[in-house]
Amino acid sequence: MAVKDSELPYLRRCVALAAEALESGDEPFGSVLVGADGSVLGEDHNRVASGDRTRHPEFELARWSAAHLTPEERAAATVYTSGEHCPMCAAAHAWVGLGRIVYVASSEQLAEWLGQLGVPAPPVRTLPVHEVAPGVVVEGPVPELVDEVRALHRRFHQR
Repeated sequence: MAVKDSELPYLRRCVALAAEALESGDEPFGSVLVGADGSVLGEDHNRVASGDRTRHPEFELARWSAAHLTPEERAAATVYTSGEHCPMCAAAHAWVGLGRIVYVASSEQLAEWLGQLGVPAPPVRTLPVHEVAPGVVVEGPVPELVDEVRALHRRFHQR
């Protein structure tokens, strides 16, 4: 299943949330949880500047969905996100039984950009979602928005 034009507004919102995170001094990541009927169930952006490095939006949405949605609702939902899930978030996504993931920029793209900027590697190995959660349907990257996400990361790391 490919990303449809009707899904671009959700992805644009993810980029806007990533920009909000950047403006609040945080790393630029944003995510939106959408139900099977197209309704937005939740959204968040990175909050790791608080000192808690687990405060990723994908992880928060997985926790919220486990507390508020039935297993069937979780399986039918889609998580749209500015960047491919890290291994922690991919595991949380799979453990709570969320459905499809659609990301703008891949982990591989992000690692390449950060390397070009001289940013040290993270303490956790970067892996594609399908290596952590092989049963999750994953779509991305979304070329029409990748440059915007790249620019946000460049701004954050060139401060």
